[in-house]
Amino acid sequence: MSNLVSGMPASRLRGVSWVKSRRSGPTGGNCVEVGFLPGGEVALRNSRHPAGPALIFTAAEWAAFLGGTADGDFGRLPVS
Repeated sequence: MSNLVSGMPASRLRGVSWVKSRRSGPTGGNCVEVGFLPGGEVALRNSRHPAGPALIFTAAEWAAFLGGTADGDFGRLPVS
């Protein structure tokens, strides 16, 4: 993810409509939101901290992540 920008305050991303994951808990648990930016990039933030940092991915990076998710690449629990 060479174009990843980490730590950008999500509050600086104006006019973004954020979408919360259906898997986010209703009681403030694991909350993830995605925002689709005008230039085709995708922003990811923690909905419990909407003004906190956002990760920005290029469209290609986001497509690769979604592909890996669909293939089950990230479904393994860590070994303790």
